[in-house]
Amino acid sequence: MRNKREGIDFPQAIFSLIFIIIMIFSSLWIMRPFFLGFAWASMVVIATWPIFLKLRFLLWNSRVCAVITMISILLLIFIIPIFCLVNSLIDNSTSVISWLSSENLRFPDFYWLQDIPIIGEKLFLSYQKLLDEGGAELITKIQPYMGKTTEFFILQVGHFGRFVIHLILMLVFSSLLYWNGERTKNIIRHFAIRLGSNSGDSVVLLAGQAVRAVALGVVVTALVQGILGGIGLAVSGIPYSSLLMILIIIFCLVQLGPLPVLIPAIVWLYWNGNTTWGTVLLVWSCIVCVLDHILRPILIRMGADLPTVLILSGVIGGLIAFGMIGLFVGPVVLVISYRLISSWMDEIPAPSSLSKESKKHFLLKNKIKNK
Repeated sequence: MRNKREGIDFPQAIFSLIFIIIMIFSSLWIMRPFFLGFAWASMVVIATWPIFLKLRFLLWNSRVCAVITMISILLLIFIIPIFCLVNSLIDNSTSVISWLSSENLRFPDFYWLQDIPIIGEKLFLSYQKLLDEGGAELITKIQPYMGKTTEFFILQVGHFGRFVIHLILMLVFSSLLYWNGERTKNIIRHFAIRLGSNSGDSVVLLAGQAVRAVALGVVVTALVQGILGGIGLAVSGIPYSSLLMILIIIFCLVQLGPLPVLIPAIVWLYWNGNTTWGTVLLVWSCIVCVLDHILRPILIRMGADLPTVLILSGVIGGLIAFGMIGLFVGPVVLVISYRLISSWMDEIPAPSSLSKESKKHFLLKNKIKNK
């Protein structure tokens, strides 16, 4: 079975390859429970590494103090708000379900529609006609499903033990990465250079810039919009404004924007006759939505000079493919692919340069023939 020309033992090579594949697959299978926590920790550490360096400089170059401070900040940002959210949701779940399932849910009268100039009277008559023709029966039919649907989502949120475990793993891995950040970076860059020489190293650096761009452009924008939207909801007198603020942040992270939460709140205010606060919240919602188109491109450019469309496409596609962690994984994958394709294309001149060189070569060839 040995190839006499090249001196290669094919069975040995095949069995060695099978053994390596089995070992890699077994290692990945063993580490599978830790993937999500480690991925979150990697993204968080990469995005906050400049902050960690500044903290270490301010804390007398003490790595221990800087690591403890960063883990405390992450604890305040991730763990405590989530526990408060779940506790608040569980405490208020009974009242919400009973209200949706009760027989007190009715369409309002909307008498204030008559005060609208020109079209007010017509709108009010059309609305009353809708109620008389079965609007109340419609809400009676969908009432049981509203209660059951709400109860289902609340029960799903109640099973958050696995999510909490991943958050704890994220904190543990983050502390390890903060402590061995430079060494881990050198190992990754060494592996990338071994794979793709200098282009592999540049891809690793570009991936880090993409993670920071997403952290600044997407996450920070979502937090700003969520906080401003929550302030508007609280000032307008909307109940459960803290829960709705978390929903706004989630919707902004998945690129749906704050309107899926703010529009029902505005409708609810007009529904109950609070036209003044409904108008105030409407104007405030317009400001919060416009902020998305101004703040996000600026922050993305601060994180990395990459195409904004590429980052946003990676965010949306990664979220659909991988869940919340896809917010960071998606842009990184697209940026690496974009970088590799661009480097491969730049190995030859652009079409305009090719046409000029071809023209010169054609003229030189004609001169030689004429001679």
